[in-house]
Amino acid sequence: MVVSWYTRVLHYRMNKTIIFGGGCFWCTEAVFKMLKGVISVESGYSGGEKENPTYEDVSSGNTGHAEVIKIEYDSEIIPLENLLTVFFVTHDPTTKNRQGSDVGEQYRSIILYEDEEQNLLCDKFIEVLNKSSKNGPNIATEVKKLEKFYPAEEYHKNYYENNKNQSYCQVVINPKLDKVKEKFANLLKSNG
Repeated sequence: MVVSWYTRVLHYRMNKTIIFGGGCFWCTEAVFKMLKGVISVESGYSGGEKENPTYEDVSSGNTGHAEVIKIEYDSEIIPLENLLTVFFVTHDPTTKNRQGSDVGEQYRSIILYEDEEQNLLCDKFIEVLNKSSKNGPNIATEVKKLEKFYPAEEYHKNYYENNKNQSYCQVVINPKLDKVKEKFANLLKSNG
């Protein structure tokens, strides 16, 4: 079957990429893999200066990188607004450089966008969240252009799926997944 140039252009325009950092990438990877329209989720590192960082490098807190996930999504099925809603509900975007007991810039709340349209949408989304807060502006999420994404080591990929019985998955990830199932049932894949 020959794919026309129009089909390729249409496919390209619908498939987008966004990078989210909301603490440990094991949690965020598991959450976003559940959503309809999400084509792929890959754990990695981004937002810093060091070339080709390792998990140990990033964990030291000296690279400027955060633990992140790269999400490829079909914007016709799941618009960025829905991804942002799930992102902001499933982590604490108000505390700088911390998620639960994970402390350091590698666990910061961060969004790395690929184009200006995403940037404007993210900024507007955060502005609305800040205006709706009774305490005034308090979103600490950093928003910046994606420069480089470095994939995480193989043992981090599909961590939840491969380690469901580990205590971290039971105590930290399962409650997040239950929250997503409860609040966003309409966004879940049929096997989610």
